[in-house]
Amino acid sequence: MAILSARWWKKSFLNLCKLDSKNYPAIILAGGLGTRLRSVIQDLPKPMAPVNGKPFLHYIFQYLKQERISEVVLSVGYKHELIEEFFGKEYLGIKVQYSVEEEPLGTGGGIKQAFDLIKDAAYVLNGDTFFGVNLLALQEFFFDTQSDIALAIKPLENFDRYGTVQMDETSRITKFEEKKFVNKGLINGGVYFFDKQLFDKVEVPEKFSFEKDVLEKYTGDLKFSGEIFNGYFIDIGIPEDYNKARHDFK
Repeated sequence: MAILSARWWKKSFLNLCKLDSKNYPAIILAGGLGTRLRSVIQDLPKPMAPVNGKPFLHYIFQYLKQERISEVVLSVGYKHELIEEFFGKEYLGIKVQYSVEEEPLGTGGGIKQAFDLIKDAAYVLNGDTFFGVNLLALQEFFFDTQSDIALAIKPLENFDRYGTVQMDETSRITKFEEKKFVNKGLINGGVYFFDKQLFDKVEVPEKFSFEKDVLEKYTGDLKFSGEIFNGYFIDIGIPEDYNKARHDFK
């Protein structure tokens, strides 16, 4: 009876936490040009690539709605007017703000600028990737491990398109390895949770890569922790996976 009671209280507590989790907004990087998709999407920002009659970004909003996210900042650049026209100031009940890059700032510069519209912490996602992560779990992991960044990690098999991530027994990331073929490995799934104070701890130029100039450069100096998730994952950056998304999202 005591065990059942403890489980009930834990479940109730997590449900309350989930209600609170909507207080943390999400930043979506949606400034990609989609150069490798030119043959199939023509002249559109990559997150606006049509998937069964809707922009790919629509499905990310659907997912965020399910995760109880109520505010999103879209980091946009290339042809941002198309994105703003479609999503407006509210989409699927989610409040939308725009951080517009007047010139390309790189993934890091785009994130840093978007945080100007954020009070403290936020989730960060890529607008051309769908990864079904339990965002509340990622948030709790960040605070439990007292990390500078919590990364969602995806296990994959037989791949050479992504670099791999090495972690120790405490889930601290010890190394980001370059792309090469591996039979089995862990990759950075491109979903993060962290506080904007991170940028007070790193030295970066105005234009920079979040992956190269923060994650790889400061692995030994800051605490980057990874939690493994097995949710659905797809990156539409190449035509083959874009076509796969069109099939899967039916």
